[in-house]
Amino acid sequence: MSLRTSSVIVLLADGARPDRLARAMDDGSLPALARLRDEGQLHSITTVFPSVTGPAYTPFLMGRYPGPVGLPGLRWFDRTRVTARGFGNCRSYVGSEMRYVDTDLDATAPTMFELARPSIGALSVIRRGLSPHECVGRGMVWAARAARTHFAGNVAGWLDIDRRVGAEVVRRIRTTRPRFVFAALTGIDKTSHAAGHESDIVLDAMRIVDDTAAEVRHDAERAKRWDSTHLWIASDHGHSRVTAHDDLAAVLRSWGHATIAHPWTFAGGRDAAVMVSGNAMAHIYLELDRAERPWWPDLRSRWSELATSLLARPSVDLLVLPHSPTEVEVRSRARGAALIASRDERLSYRPDSGDPLGIGAHESLSDAEAYDVCRDSDYPDALVQLLRLARSARCGEMILSASRDWDFRGKYEPIPHVSSHGALHRDHMLVPFLTNRPLAATPRRTVDIMPSALAALGLPIPANLDGLSFVARGVSSDSPHAPDVGLAPERSDDDRDAESAVA
Repeated sequence: MSLRTSSVIVLLADGARPDRLARAMDDGSLPALARLRDEGQLHSITTVFPSVTGPAYTPFLMGRYPGPVGLPGLRWFDRTRVTARGFGNCRSYVGSEMRYVDTDLDATAPTMFELARPSIGALSVIRRGLSPHECVGRGMVWAARAARTHFAGNVAGWLDIDRRVGAEVVRRIRTTRPRFVFAALTGIDKTSHAAGHESDIVLDAMRIVDDTAAEVRHDAERAKRWDSTHLWIASDHGHSRVTAHDDLAAVLRSWGHATIAHPWTFAGGRDAAVMVSGNAMAHIYLELDRAERPWWPDLRSRWSELATSLLARPSVDLLVLPHSPTEVEVRSRARGAALIASRDERLSYRPDSGDPLGIGAHESLSDAEAYDVCRDSDYPDALVQLLRLARSARCGEMILSASRDWDFRGKYEPIPHVSSHGALHRDHMLVPFLTNRPLAATPRRTVDIMPSALAALGLPIPANLDGLSFVARGVSSDSPHAPDVGLAPERSDDDRDAESAVA
């Protein structure tokens, strides 16, 4: 395979659950994807927390967890008053403020679009590194169509957008032959919100992904480029049924706390801000006039009653209280509290009054070992995800993950949600990852996809990524770097041992 002509194409089936996608392949509804599975591999891997579109694109395009690079959620409050200057210093990527995603991100963390040239991005929330003509779904016409479809609650309209996006991506690949493509097809997510992930219209949205993959393959085979094409299909989050909505902002106001929340962030007081994502997770920011982020030990005396009252609500599954950049308290109503701690990049989980994650006590775990400990629990990858999010400067002082059948926003959704995502439980955190050929190592997380794409293209892999490559490393003829043997980046002994256990 010539690495100079190799390409990596990621079709993001936004919102697809691994079990639903596998069943559709098994019953013959998705023949192109089933063929890829027969020739390659289908894995269930973990996404990031919050498991919500936008933040959950950072692992694919940056190889990083979203909180530390600047996207702690779909909505967040800016204590600095520097980044989010309007709207009560609150940021929301639903609507016009989506244009700020690229500048809100850590400027020192490169994107795939910057590293792999030329590239194409379709309906990507992250676009840094793309020229205007490399963006599919950008411009006034596309924006107007998407806004009209979203705010009108036109679910079927999203399928039409997906068809247009898929057709244009296929045409661009055929004519421009980019090295890297990231194409988000959002119909599965939109239809799942409206009708539930088991509905027939969700299957219609999956068929658009299947049709797009089939066309990409057809063109690559005809041009004799299939052997040098890596076609990967993935999702950024799962979905689960919602039967009840608990409007957290209204709850806090009813308890006497002056609270702001979207869409009304200009007034309401400075006690708290409720920033919901997905809508099954929320950041709660406290004492908004403080310019520096307070940690829970500094807030406990005033806000313990609020924490207790929130955890008593049936909508709240987990309450997370950041104590410091290296310590996070996790509470469950029925299963007690525990402390997650990090020291010298080793993680510990210490039950206190109980075991809220249901994994037992653990000390001095590597990232890989922490993944394995949580893999079969109801909270896949919880130890790593909670610590990484909680240390983010833009994180809330309380983080809530919703119970099953609940979410945290009952108003202002153009499509009334009967299914949601964003929480830490496995229905939201497990996502499918389908490849057109076998891999050199077992993928664990979506953050592994970006370094793997660079390895497949023979490009240098930046330092300080959160992911590890599952693709055998090579070097293209235009790269100044000498070939390496094995995987990139190099795994520790702990990682190798854990990987063998997973495999």
